[in-house]
Amino acid sequence: ECTDGYHWDPLTEHCKINECETIPDACKGEMKCFNHYGGYLCLPRSASVIPAPEPAITPTPAFNPCPLGYEPHGDSCVIDECERDEHDCQPSQQCINTLGAFNCQCPRGYNKVGTECIIDECRFRYCQHRCVNVPGSFSCQCEPGFQVGGNNRSCVVNECEMGAPCSQRCFNTYGTFMCRCDQGYELGPDGFTCNIDECRSSSYHCQFRCVNEPGKFSCVCPEGYQLVGTRMCQINECETGEHQCSDTQTCVNIHGRYQCVDANRCQEPYAHNSDKPACRDLPYSVVHRYMTITSERSAPSDIFLIQTTNFLTGSFNTFRIRSGDDNRDFYIRQTNNYSAMLVLARAVSGPREYTLDLEMLSGHPLVGQRSSSVLRLSIFVGPYTF
Repeated sequence: ECTDGYHWDPLTEHCKINECETIPDACKGEMKCFNHYGGYLCLPRSASVIPAPEPAITPTPAFNPCPLGYEPHGDSCVIDECERDEHDCQPSQQCINTLGAFNCQCPRGYNKVGTECIIDECRFRYCQHRCVNVPGSFSCQCEPGFQVGGNNRSCVVNECEMGAPCSQRCFNTYGTFMCRCDQGYELGPDGFTCNIDECRSSSYHCQFRCVNEPGKFSCVCPEGYQLVGTRMCQINECETGEHQCSDTQTCVNIHGRYQCVDANRCQEPYAHNSDKPACRDLPYSVVHRYMTITSERSAPSDIFLIQTTNFLTGSFNTFRIRSGDDNRDFYIRQTNNYSAMLVLARAVSGPREYTLDLEMLSGHPLVGQRSSSVLRLSIFVGPYTF
């Protein structure tokens, strides 16, 4: 604390006084007051003073009871190696002073391993599957069947783009893939190949049997038939000449084969246009006809039309099955006075042959005796449904 008139100078840490300011009229007349260290001078006003530099004052050092390099800290002496740069911390580490020592602290998120600071990015679960930590970085790995995505973190898989063995369409799924086929095709047992079985898709491709082939199908016919076009099975040996009937026989085409019948089928007592007395109680005429039907034909079904060709005005006619239908597989439906229809009453299976005598009884009011005519119809039932 300075006495009156003095003030404290922080630079020199001493008390100073300026007499030129504190003493009124310190210099008289034309004299000018100049303050200097320890007093003042009265000089002419034209005079100038060049002040000498004040002597440097070395402050008295405070008392330090600690050894050199140490500083007092409460009742202890400590040294701050961090502040004195007397540590071996890495540039990325922060030096933390402790009592009598120091620590090298890693930045937040890093772990100290030995003298190095490393960060374990894997603990942040950056990777979708597996994370492999390496000094200063990390890498992501994927489970088998996957590959690292474009962001180097996600695991993706697209076997369809990597050459999946699907023959038609491939659908990518999580960790695997599925093969699918176009419409009409079926996936094979291997799960990759697409096959088409046209034979299974429809029963109308072939008349008899469909044979599936890679990418297509073909039709085959039973023995005795020939393939007509691509699907129909037909044969007519009688028309093609592929039969062995003699000159005295007639070739009759039936389903899948043919049959040779005698050209003259008149049996005793019948003869061609004969007039024997023994014929009087028998039908006036017997006409032979032949037809063929398929096996399991739907029933009832009209199969043969019977008509009279010679009749008198005013005559009346009736039609019946005279013989050959022991199982009642057929019946007659008369449509008018001059015609009738032979009807298949139930489905029949072949191969089988029927010989039906279809009789027409004719009468006239002016003629007392009724006449009879027989149409002997041979019906061949084929072995197949076509």
